[in-house]
Amino acid sequence: MSRKKMILDLDTGIDDALALAYAIGHDDIDLIGIIATYGNALTNVTAKNSLDLLDLLGAHDVPVFIGESHSSTTTDFTVMPISQAIHGRNGIGDVEVEASTRTVDSQNGIDFLIEAAHQYKDELIYLPTGPLTNLAKALEKDPSLAKLIGQTTLMGGALTVPGNVTPFTEANIHQDPEAADFVFKNQENLTMVGLDVTLRTLLTKKHTQEWRNLGTTAGQNYADIMDYYIDAYYNLDIDKKGAALHDPLAVAVAVDPSYVSTLDLNMQVTYDQESGDYGRTIGDKTKLLEPTISKAAVLVDQDRFVSDFQQMMLKVLA
Repeated sequence: MSRKKMILDLDTGIDDALALAYAIGHDDIDLIGIIATYGNALTNVTAKNSLDLLDLLGAHDVPVFIGESHSSTTTDFTVMPISQAIHGRNGIGDVEVEASTRTVDSQNGIDFLIEAAHQYKDELIYLPTGPLTNLAKALEKDPSLAKLIGQTTLMGGALTVPGNVTPFTEANIHQDPEAADFVFKNQENLTMVGLDVTLRTLLTKKHTQEWRNLGTTAGQNYADIMDYYIDAYYNLDIDKKGAALHDPLAVAVAVDPSYVSTLDLNMQVTYDQESGDYGRTIGDKTKLLEPTISKAAVLVDQDRFVSDFQQMMLKVLA
């Protein structure tokens, strides 16, 4: 398989950090840049986290770009308390990773995405693991992106299970449902990797102990970061069996779709605040007879993925 160009759009919290490591280690991925956005932390914090983690993993040549700092319908952003509880005040489990000496790229993240889409077309995978504000803004600026980007695989949404912010809404979609709705209705070749499948992929402290046993700074840092996440899942009663590999599963599916079973479905996102039907990812009944431009992952081979993920992390962290 030829290497695919990939852009990660990260609100770099803990599972985003795992997705970053997985993408760096994968032989079929050429990571050409990271766009920092808001969500698990403020955009300037997520940008710093991405730079620090890239340098920790030896990926000094991957640039980081600044994306949007708040949703399409607001003028500022405040991190949700639950996000801080799950990801820590600094987004990566309050672990202090050695600071990168690099700075963010001078080019805006939206313009970088548009430029890359025109340059690489079908060879480009765009992978957002936070809110969809950046892609919505890029689509509004250049509607040709809908057909240009070869593949968009996102982590977000919940089709067959309850949300993790409201009974309907998953956290990334909840940050900007209006932008998400615009993306779902316009962006072609889109795959939603949501809570339906990610909640089935669990990592435990037995896995992170293997990272520690490598005896590397990266292994130690990542184990500390992930153990914070596992403890948060336990203490907040999210899952006492382990912590979910939300974002790295999306990266894996982007290059190996056989990890999941998908449902072809034209989708929409609800955003009626008055009724409370806000941020639900669901089929668009007005497009039931039209050709589908999106699909949703509904089943996952969790044992194979968790095993493959662990082997990838052991390679990258060594």
